[in-house]
Amino acid sequence: MQFRQQALSKMQSPEELDLPVRYARPQGLLVLAVTLVAMAAAGVWAVTGSVSSTLRAPGILTHGQGSYVLQSPVTGQVTRVLADEGTRLAAGAPVLEVRTDRGERAVRAIAAGRVTTVTARIGTVVPTGADVATVERVRGDDDPLLALVYVPADSAATVPLGAPVDLTVQSAPAERYGTLRGRVKAIGRSAQNTQKVAGFLGDKELAARFTEDGPPVAVLVRLEHATGTRSGYAWSKEGPPFALDSMTPATGAFHLAEQHPIDWLLP
Repeated sequence: MQFRQQALSKMQSPEELDLPVRYARPQGLLVLAVTLVAMAAAGVWAVTGSVSSTLRAPGILTHGQGSYVLQSPVTGQVTRVLADEGTRLAAGAPVLEVRTDRGERAVRAIAAGRVTTVTARIGTVVPTGADVATVERVRGDDDPLLALVYVPADSAATVPLGAPVDLTVQSAPAERYGTLRGRVKAIGRSAQNTQKVAGFLGDKELAARFTEDGPPVAVLVRLEHATGTRSGYAWSKEGPPFALDSMTPATGAFHLAEQHPIDWLLP
């Protein structure tokens, strides 16, 4: 009861009735005003502003028809290598010769193309079914280069057809020559495992690199042509003073569609 009496007596005392009521300090009002203005500006930007995003993924320059691994149909010792790397071959052209118990046998190209690697060497013994060379399928000398970029499966749906792509080519440093320009031509329907990627590229090591984070989706990029560059393709700068080769590693940067920030909050 003692505390209650003290409270009642304090309420009945008129000693503080003439003091002015203190609401908020000027500094607090300024902070409140700035906060309200910032919130309003953020709301307007979220509705009317736009943000662009970029998706990066590894890839490779190719002619689009893929490659195949040439295997020896017989067991024997390699006596001659008839096609060097970079040589164009017709279907059925001899690539190397193998000495067997029944005499010399030629290992021939299955389909027309360009030899990208020769793994067999003179004097080595190759068993039946051994990989001896990799041949890239090429229609002709004017067959254009394309870029095949392997995008993570969970990000492939964000890549639209026709999206611009900047390609950093391993043989042409971007700091000096710029990036290669292209646009999305086609998007794979499903993710590819290591075996499928290796079957198309004809290279198990490359396939393992492209699939190390899981099965990716292959995105085909058409390179933009230009007459003023040595490579014949468009670059963000002057481009390299040499022609581009297929099976050259590259990194693609996809420029995705712009979005309003409020779209990230809405379902």
